[in-house]
Amino acid sequence: MASEQSWKTKYQQILKEAEQQERQSKEQRELLERMLVRTSVASEGQRPELDRLLNQLRVDLRRKTLNAEKWLQLQEQIDRQIALLDERAQIPREPATEKPVPAPETEAGIDISDQDHRLLIARRVGQLLSQVLEQVTLEPPAEAKAKELQQTLLSSIDWSTLRDSLKSVSELLILAITRNQRELEAFLKRLNDRLETLRVHFAQQSESNSSRKDDTEALDQEIRHEIDLVSEDIRGSDDLEQLKRSVGQRLDQIGNALGRFKDKESRREQMMAEQLESMQQKMAAMESSSERMQEQIRRERARAMTDLLTQLPNREAWQERLHFEYSRWQRYGHPLTISVIDIDLFKRINDTYGHKAGDRVLQLVARELQGRLRATDFIARIGGEEFALLLPETSMSEAVTVVDKLRGYVEKLPFHFGGNPVSITLSSGLAQLVRGDSEDEAFDRADQALYRAKATGRNRVVAN
Repeated sequence: MASEQSWKTKYQQILKEAEQQERQSKEQRELLERMLVRTSVASEGQRPELDRLLNQLRVDLRRKTLNAEKWLQLQEQIDRQIALLDERAQIPREPATEKPVPAPETEAGIDISDQDHRLLIARRVGQLLSQVLEQVTLEPPAEAKAKELQQTLLSSIDWSTLRDSLKSVSELLILAITRNQRELEAFLKRLNDRLETLRVHFAQQSESNSSRKDDTEALDQEIRHEIDLVSEDIRGSDDLEQLKRSVGQRLDQIGNALGRFKDKESRREQMMAEQLESMQQKMAAMESSSERMQEQIRRERARAMTDLLTQLPNREAWQERLHFEYSRWQRYGHPLTISVIDIDLFKRINDTYGHKAGDRVLQLVARELQGRLRATDFIARIGGEEFALLLPETSMSEAVTVVDKLRGYVEKLPFHFGGNPVSITLSSGLAQLVRGDSEDEAFDRADQALYRAKATGRNRVVAN
């Protein structure tokens, strides 16, 4: 009974973890849906029919009516509209009588050429795909393909290549949305099958116990019956020899009954031993499967809480740790300071040296910051080039000293790109929690201090 209760406890825990994974899958799906909405909005204004299809896609997202087959049809319709745009772009234009004014290369909202608009859309999708890769788990081949697509969207200027890449992105999104759901359904099915095996085993045990009880009662009745017959023979017989034969026959009957019972009991014991061995094997398999699933859940959670580029905790992990430290600060009242850190002029690095150089800067800065903090401190990457730092048991004056030292260390790092030295600096804003603060209010004050640091010249630390 204790063993059965132990297994119930274990599988209740497994089901709880499965529910957590389902919630994570839901969050990933919502992220992908937001990406689709942003992409569809950025793509509007080309053709009325294309706008109608993109609006239909957003309506489906709002209604939560994901239908992979329907979306593939919708994708084909969108592809046809994009092909029509390509044909329109290839139609020769009349020679201009005056020197044309070049279209400005700016963001949406300004009159730009169709080609520039398409390239801008591709770049935005590439950036959004980068965010998706940080949050969503894909199979290794699909993840490699997604990274290849990201590079194509960010660097290619060939529209036909970009159009094929955008189509592949939609296929990857559908794959990512359905993958975790399929994994969860498969795990729950295996769990249900194995629990059904346990139920059958316990039913067989109950049936065997019932059979043993019936056989024992039948043996008891048979022995009592033969003993009663022996008593009657003794009372009614005057012939000693006849009495001996009669008693001998009754004893033989009792012996045969005991033999039959013993044979049944042996068969029962053998069957129970086989069932027990089978159940031990099945329970070992269930234990192994449970451990694998728990390990997978732990890996998925660690992945979901980690920024893949810098290997620092991400925004979700930051919110969780901030809530924990805020609760501890409320309980004990020990000083707690928040710092928001931003790499100065990071866009210029990307524009001048490329995204690979920008990624390398983020990785080196993250490693430098994390390597110089205490074990009790907590740093996370919460945005493109933005980091957030929690300093428990640290007053404002102490925190300013710590963060300013970090700023100095980063400033002295020997960054080189293409053989040229590049200066990398940080700006930071700090806020110490005070009575009446909420988590968001304290963070907002640190963020406002960061903006003042940027506005007053960068490469400095400002306390709020």
